[in-house]
Amino acid sequence: MADATPTSIDGVTSLYRRFRPGRFAELRGQDHVVRALQGAVRHDRVSHAYLFSGPRGTGKTTAARILAKALNCEHPVDGDACNKCASCVAITRGSSLDVIELDAASNNGVDDIREITAGAWHGTPGRWKVYIFDEVHQLSKAASAALLKTLEEPPQHVVFVLATTDPHKVPPTIRSRTQHLEFRLLGGDTLSSLLHDVQGAAGLMADDATIEAAVRLGRGSARDALSALDQLIATGSISEAQPEFDGLFHALVHADAVEALKSLAVLTREGWDPEQLAESFAAEVRQVFLLQVAPEVADAVDADRDRLIGWGSQLGLPRTVRILETVGRAMREMKSAPEKIVMLEVAMVRLVKPELDSTYEALDERLTRLERDGARQSAPAPAPPPSPVLRPIGTTTRPAPAPIVVVVPDAPAASEPATSESVTAFTSGESELDLDDVRSRFVERVIPRTSRSAQLLLKAAHVSALDGQRLTIALPSEEMRQNTELIAQGLRSAMEHEFKSPLQIQWTVDPTLATETPAPALRASASRRPAVNEASHASEETSIVVESAAGHLITEIFPGAKEI
Repeated sequence: MADATPTSIDGVTSLYRRFRPGRFAELRGQDHVVRALQGAVRHDRVSHAYLFSGPRGTGKTTAARILAKALNCEHPVDGDACNKCASCVAITRGSSLDVIELDAASNNGVDDIREITAGAWHGTPGRWKVYIFDEVHQLSKAASAALLKTLEEPPQHVVFVLATTDPHKVPPTIRSRTQHLEFRLLGGDTLSSLLHDVQGAAGLMADDATIEAAVRLGRGSARDALSALDQLIATGSISEAQPEFDGLFHALVHADAVEALKSLAVLTREGWDPEQLAESFAAEVRQVFLLQVAPEVADAVDADRDRLIGWGSQLGLPRTVRILETVGRAMREMKSAPEKIVMLEVAMVRLVKPELDSTYEALDERLTRLERDGARQSAPAPAPPPSPVLRPIGTTTRPAPAPIVVVVPDAPAASEPATSESVTAFTSGESELDLDDVRSRFVERVIPRTSRSAQLLLKAAHVSALDGQRLTIALPSEEMRQNTELIAQGLRSAMEHEFKSPLQIQWTVDPTLATETPAPALRASASRRPAVNEASHASEETSIVVESAAGHLITEIFPGAKEI
């Protein structure tokens, strides 16, 4: 499409009206619509009725007026209006008798439509009489029925153009008698080019950052982008026209709940509505998501695009998706909440503290964080460069202390009275158990008999010792040890079924397990498999993790359910 300078209308100050396209060559971002309409005018194959549908501000009413100009132009050029003759100028100013516009939102009664259809048979100065119905889906049933008869058998010199943002609400009987052309949102590059052209034509003092902000606020709508540019130039401040979310992004990246709540408090003190904040933040995170998955689909441009790419690289795709889902749930909850900002604050805290969220994504984030933190804590410090040190004669170097292992007894069953030395006990059976045998049977027979969520936890455990009838199991972190209370009942049943011995379990915390590979609990079985099966063992272990998380969610949603 040609990049013609937008047509200016004298005496009008708003940008979207001053620079409304006056010819098909100036209509941007709707090439498929331009080809259809311009070709119909060029070859004299104009339909008696058109249905223009699409989001707001994409050019539906503008295209209808351009079509009216092209049909009545005194000097058409290749199916396009000259935009200079008396007919074109009259249509541009809204004084032409050849074009009748009706706002169906306010004139939706049957009497309004009867008056319009009765006048359709009267002649006009031009060759064609064009009726433009805006928001036609808001016509009443009686008004739609009155319009239907005229659409079936219209006068030869009349063209109806029906515009709507909700085509599914237009009765099928009307849609079937029109040519349906769908308008699309404009891409970020198209909007940026349009705003730069308007800036040059109007002599506006706007820098690239202001134009980028207007493109982002436009969200694919040319009218909204031009209105946003008007507002940004009038206020002289980008921050006053849109919320600033860099503080929230920083808090999410660094898992800082205090900073997240402070950033929300600053935005609300500036007067932003909680629902508007949530919607704007979701739109911003959506751009981060698109820039990671399909950059060519994202609307962000120039410096704003680089900023969002930077946040995306720090957040990562899994966390970005979780942010989108969590904010989306908060937006739904806000509609019925008495204090809407609370829903958004809770959502932000859940995002920085995944232990408060029971979704699979939050569980995966917690495990990833635990593994990362455990690896960081247990990683040996780099050795300092050697330097000569003089020691008194007779002194020796003190050896480094061994890692401290905290021994914590397991929580008692619900049916047993709590004692200071509560342990998980099992009923009678075998004796003289061997540690290696217990390890292998624990991995190969006990763990598979537990729940999926228990398997997710026990895959990081290690059977460290067997002292008579007391079995010691180590875990990488204190947080994981605390979660053993949730799996005690299932583990008790599996151990009782396998060993039939009055074993007692003690849980210990050993941070050095976080860096060991393969997982400590799987070490015994891994050593007994051939080397050629290592790849299949790795994929098997991965599938256990995924299935465990899925099973955990199912048991939370449907308590007491069993997988068949």
